[in-house]
Amino acid sequence: MADNMFSELSRVIEQVGKDKGIDRNLVIDAITQAMLVAARKKYGTYREIEASYNEDTGEVELFEFKEVVDREKFIDDEVEIPLDEALKLDPGAQLDDSIGIKLDSRDLGRIAAQTAKQIILQKVRDAEREIIYNEFEQRKGEIASGIARRVERGAIVVDMGRTEAYIPPREQIPGESYKPGDRIQGYLSEVRQTTRGPQIIMSRADERYLMKLFEMEVPEIYDGIVEIMAAAREPGQRAKIAVKSKDQAVDPVGACVGMKGTRVQNIVQELRGEKIDIVPWDEDIARFAANALAPAEISRIFLDEENKELEIVVPDSQLSLAIGKRGQNVRLAAKLTGWKIDILSESAASARTAEAIFNLMLIPGMTETMAQNIFQSGFGTFTAVAQAKLEDLMTVPGYDDPAKAEKLIKDAQAIVDKYQAEGIPVPQSPQAQAVAAAKATSSDAKAQADLRLKQELEKLGSKTEEQ
Repeated sequence: MADNMFSELSRVIEQVGKDKGIDRNLVIDAITQAMLVAARKKYGTYREIEASYNEDTGEVELFEFKEVVDREKFIDDEVEIPLDEALKLDPGAQLDDSIGIKLDSRDLGRIAAQTAKQIILQKVRDAEREIIYNEFEQRKGEIASGIARRVERGAIVVDMGRTEAYIPPREQIPGESYKPGDRIQGYLSEVRQTTRGPQIIMSRADERYLMKLFEMEVPEIYDGIVEIMAAAREPGQRAKIAVKSKDQAVDPVGACVGMKGTRVQNIVQELRGEKIDIVPWDEDIARFAANALAPAEISRIFLDEENKELEIVVPDSQLSLAIGKRGQNVRLAAKLTGWKIDILSESAASARTAEAIFNLMLIPGMTETMAQNIFQSGFGTFTAVAQAKLEDLMTVPGYDDPAKAEKLIKDAQAIVDKYQAEGIPVPQSPQAQAVAAAKATSSDAKAQADLRLKQELEKLGSKTEEQ
């Protein structure tokens, strides 16, 4: 067994390297270490043994090293050798030298050879895993395809040839289903090295998958003429992708749509009907947000750059279109721009403005024009004015004088103190009172209708019991 195991090593090394795609030196190292472990099992760990591969003979050679000592001081023949015996092996041997004595590997025996075989196999497996890990680590961020084999705890297991990839439930497009044997494509989002080998995570829900599909389908993106700036998805339902062109002669949206929409339709088909909005990117966040909310029309946009918030006013007829089904349109636009977006209708914005002007005009000496200036500078109530910093109020037209700004703060604080001391609510504008009354009336009417419906159902139930 040992003879068969350790003979013709050159052929074994070349064959393993060829079949598994493993570096020849790794196989030699595995076999050398295996031989060393086998030798130590037979001879014990106390003895100093080394193993090396001889390229000329094609075999692993084992050498036991012993210290050369004087015959009178010779004690342990496992680690020492008398000088007179050492001179027979090497005429140049001297005291305190370490001399190597070749061992016969055929003496390792059947059990030792089996141990060596197990180590070789393990080393080969480890090397193969490392090769697979390195290969897919380099491919991370690319699109790959394989064959769906099975489902494990909701994750689709994909046969990639030399290994398997997993598509967790969160990375799947809702509503998709695959049968064993179906070809499946995805984005290589993560490659991890585990004790069981490389773990490869694929995604069909990632925004980067959408971006890569456009890169594959649109030559202008692949060539760098058109650049994808951002993408947002609700997998299986709708997506938005923002693009810009580095060449004024190339329309970025038209390039992505393609002739008669062929390019974008190919991507929609791959994503199982996911609707895709292609948005022109703009450095101006207001214009970019307006593009992202298309096809809704935008009336006005207010920016809060410090908090990265946008307040967007749209005509009343456009409100539902801007928000989208279950808030999907505004949610995707917010994700695409990276800003928080609040949508208001014209009527709601007008009512809020009127309420703010009315509130600010409670400050003594406040005119409507002054109140509008203060409101447009970001202060919507006299409480906000009372809490404002002097330098912030000095940016309001008409209050650039520190004395005027300071007096405004004091007057606003006096109103705050007044209402707190009297314990009465702050007055509301007539418009706000009308809205509150309408809501109350609507609520009362709904309550009365519910009560009548309940009474009619009770009557109907009584008649049924009598019959």
